[in-house]
Amino acid sequence: MTDGSGGRRLTTAEAAGRLGVKPATLYAYVSRGLVGRERAADGRTSTFDPAEIDRLARPGRPRRGRRPAAELVLPSSLTAIDRGLPWYRGLAVPDLAGSRSFEEVATWLWTARFPATGSMPRGGGPGPGWQAGDAALGAGRRAQAALPTAALPLERIRVIAAALAAGDELRLELHPAAVTAAGRALIAGLVDCLPREGPPPPEGAAVAARLWAALSPLDPEPGLVATLDAALVLLADHELAASTVAARVAASVRADPYAVASAGLATVSGSLHGGASLGIEALLAEIDLPEGAAAVRGARLRDRAAGVVGGRLRRGERLRGFGHRLYPGGDPRARVLLDRLRATAAGSPRLAVVEALLDATARRGLPEPNVDLALAALAHVAGMVRGAGEAIFAVARTAGWIAHALEEYDRNTPIRPRAVYTGPAPGS
Repeated sequence: MTDGSGGRRLTTAEAAGRLGVKPATLYAYVSRGLVGRERAADGRTSTFDPAEIDRLARPGRPRRGRRPAAELVLPSSLTAIDRGLPWYRGLAVPDLAGSRSFEEVATWLWTARFPATGSMPRGGGPGPGWQAGDAALGAGRRAQAALPTAALPLERIRVIAAALAAGDELRLELHPAAVTAAGRALIAGLVDCLPREGPPPPEGAAVAARLWAALSPLDPEPGLVATLDAALVLLADHELAASTVAARVAASVRADPYAVASAGLATVSGSLHGGASLGIEALLAEIDLPEGAAAVRGARLRDRAAGVVGGRLRRGERLRGFGHRLYPGGDPRARVLLDRLRATAAGSPRLAVVEALLDATARRGLPEPNVDLALAALAHVAGMVRGAGEAIFAVARTAGWIAHALEEYDRNTPIRPRAVYTGPAPGS
């Protein structure tokens, strides 16, 4: 193992030793772009440039990304971010989005096994267990119905989760089989308790088809429903995102699966996390005025998009949906979703609005779009209600939170971070 100058490269153990950290912390530095790594000749192990490790080890060297952030490193066998891609238990997520349903991928995250062949027909029903009980559904629907008419889908989902928990007297049974059963019922309940915007889905429909009916007033177009299913797969987990940390902390102290999901839901609503798509939906709607997309074509639409983007920049507003610090070469999840939209909605005036926005931001040198923009694009093209993007994000990520909860229940060790005290000296 040599570096570019012919010197010997470091193994993972050697690099971690020089830094005085555990290997898991070293890989956290890799995921934050603080240090690079290369695959060894065996294709399985990693090697590191000794000069780069020595620079990182210098006293006072900040071991964090562009924004100050506390590091919390936890062992997990669920999701890796490596070679510019997310991986679920060793399988590339973009490949899963093209070959497996959301229900299958959730089962893979929870159990490291796919459902038995034939139990979940492709394009058919979700398989056994993806239903909430009648009493729980009644409680969830009544709870969300009490909210103001203008409440966003994610606000309804948070209320529904609490109502579903109250209706499950066995929620504190934390055996893996019981937790996965609760996960299926929870995800189904979150979707089925939302008010219907469009035609009711057929009996036994998959989660994506049921979610479509809750978010879009349009008749379900098979290609777009399949794209929604792919979005659920792409967003099911993403290593230790903020909401997942919250969920794992809750699970580490033996909170039940519904409480774990509620901790994640409270965090995912932040505008720097799952709520980012809400602002992008508004940006697309501003470009696509009722008298706009139907009449404006080509250069005129591009000019309108450039004007809207320019106006926001002049007001000092940040444009969400571009760039991702874990994917300097571009977010692969966004590429998958946007490519699928282009394939299934070619010629759509709503897709033209998305393309005009992408053209305007590219000409201004903004980074590549990330999954938040792609999610807002899906919501816009599908004519979904305001806030649909963050609702899709939350339903998808619930699968990941349950998977992380299963790891924490098995680990059975409370997560107790320590603070670096910066206040007055005690007793002063």
